[in-house]
Amino acid sequence: LQVPHAPSQPLAGSESRRFTNKHSKKALKASLTLGILLGMFFVAWLPFFVTNVAQAVCGCVPAGFFDVLTWLGYCNSTMNPIIYPLFMRDFKRAMGKFLPCCRRSAEPRPSAISLSMRNSNSGPRAATSLKNVL
Repeated sequence: LQVPHAPSQPLAGSESRRFTNKHSKKALKASLTLGILLGMFFVAWLPFFVTNVAQAVCGCVPAGFFDVLTWLGYCNSTMNPIIYPLFMRDFKRAMGKFLPCCRRSAEPRPSAISLSMRNSNSGPRAATSLKNVL
């Protein structure tokens, strides 16, 4: 691991405060998002795990109640795609690139060829066709 070095010249007072303020806002927003995600996780899954332990000890939990708590936990998975775009701009942008319902009208849709070329780490190949491959 390399630790970034401090700049050779100290930042001016207002620039330093702006830099610190910007990063503290980002850290606060990240902490808020993480807190909401973890809070939702605990609200959704803690009753299931407590009931699971109670069922193992005394066997007094009705099957229907256990099923309801299981589905409450499953609902947590549906909350994550809702929470992430609300609090994370980068996630929202990435989803907008690939989902037609989230795309802004000015953004062009990436083609499958451009995506495959970007992910293949190779440039265009001359005379590559289905006939040549088979």
